[in-house]
Amino acid sequence: MTDHATTQGLRGRLTDRGGRGDRSPLGTWFWDTDRVLLLLTFALIAVGLLSVAAASPATAMRYSGEQLKLPPLHYFWRQVMWVAVSLPVVIGVSMLPVNVARRAAVIGAAMFSFMLVLVLIPGIGVEVNGAKRWLGVGISQFQPSEFLKPCFIVTVAWLLSLRTKEEGLPLTAITFGMTATIGSLLMLQPDFGQTMVFGLVWMTLLVIAGTPTKTLATFLAMAPLGVGAAYMFYGTARTRIDSFLFRDPNEAEGAHFQTDAAHRTLTSGGWTGTGPGAGTSKFGLPEAHTDYIFSVIGEEFGLIACMVIALLFLAIVARVFVKMLDEQDSFKLLAASGLATQFGLQALISMAVNTGLAPSKGMTLPFISYGGSSMIALSIGMGLLLTFTRRNPFLLRSPYVARWGRAA
Repeated sequence: MTDHATTQGLRGRLTDRGGRGDRSPLGTWFWDTDRVLLLLTFALIAVGLLSVAAASPATAMRYSGEQLKLPPLHYFWRQVMWVAVSLPVVIGVSMLPVNVARRAAVIGAAMFSFMLVLVLIPGIGVEVNGAKRWLGVGISQFQPSEFLKPCFIVTVAWLLSLRTKEEGLPLTAITFGMTATIGSLLMLQPDFGQTMVFGLVWMTLLVIAGTPTKTLATFLAMAPLGVGAAYMFYGTARTRIDSFLFRDPNEAEGAHFQTDAAHRTLTSGGWTGTGPGAGTSKFGLPEAHTDYIFSVIGEEFGLIACMVIALLFLAIVARVFVKMLDEQDSFKLLAASGLATQFGLQALISMAVNTGLAPSKGMTLPFISYGGSSMIALSIGMGLLLTFTRRNPFLLRSPYVARWGRAA
């Protein structure tokens, strides 16, 4: 039998199995996409709606005044609206061809990098709580750095994947310049947490791309210098680091009161929680619906629920990395690994702040915290991740991946 006939026969058998006869665009997407990864994402979004509903009364009370009275579920209904917008975004982006998704991400990286510059221009950028990170007017404000993250990761992955084609290009230096420029713009906002995410994801991509050990050691040696510079010249970072390392237990309302309140709220519900709507400690949290929503989950649904959520994040990251073990396309390998790293890293930082293991950084919990910019940007990132983890059934499989079932 010729190679062509063998391939056609294999296609026929795969089509017959499990009813894969539907080869329409939607049918092809359904069978080729990682349905487990998609299901885990939808589970996180559902958990997020429940969590925002629990946190909404505390936030509504905090931001209500004599002239404005927000209903208790104000932020919940707004989050429902953002979810309704985000779900089609996840599906739509995940259906893009790989080359189209790559080009769109490169264009997006250039566009949102330019917006980071606009954010810093007086009269254009919107300042909230002393930080200038938003563009727009009224309820249409959005945070360019959130949208830049997935586009930046895909762009860096594409550049590093060119090593196999153009060995002479200084790709490491080019990506370092991109990361340093974006980090500088973020620190001017200031946004130390996002700067850390960009830098750590870039370092992860360098490791996966096989960057020489000496080069990696050089960049790792530069990391303490960056943290030291942030400590010296970024007053908010210095205050938070000092309060985290040298906190005064007799200081009731010090710079560490946010993390203290978050830890107190997280543990007040015990293992099983007080029950939906029965929490009281959440009313003392500064941003119960965004940065500290993990603590609200701990109070009302219990520490067991917090562990389940942490396992959901771990399952998504592990699913991607295991699936990439036998990926033959270096670009898809780097892009998917980078997006999964960013997703897991952001979740880890947010949970660490809520548990008191890290100083406050203003980091939202992916797909769970309230926010339009965050929800839509994460949906774009997850859609790209689903695009780059779509598998061709005719690719060779790695012997390192365990596969259960009948022996051949």
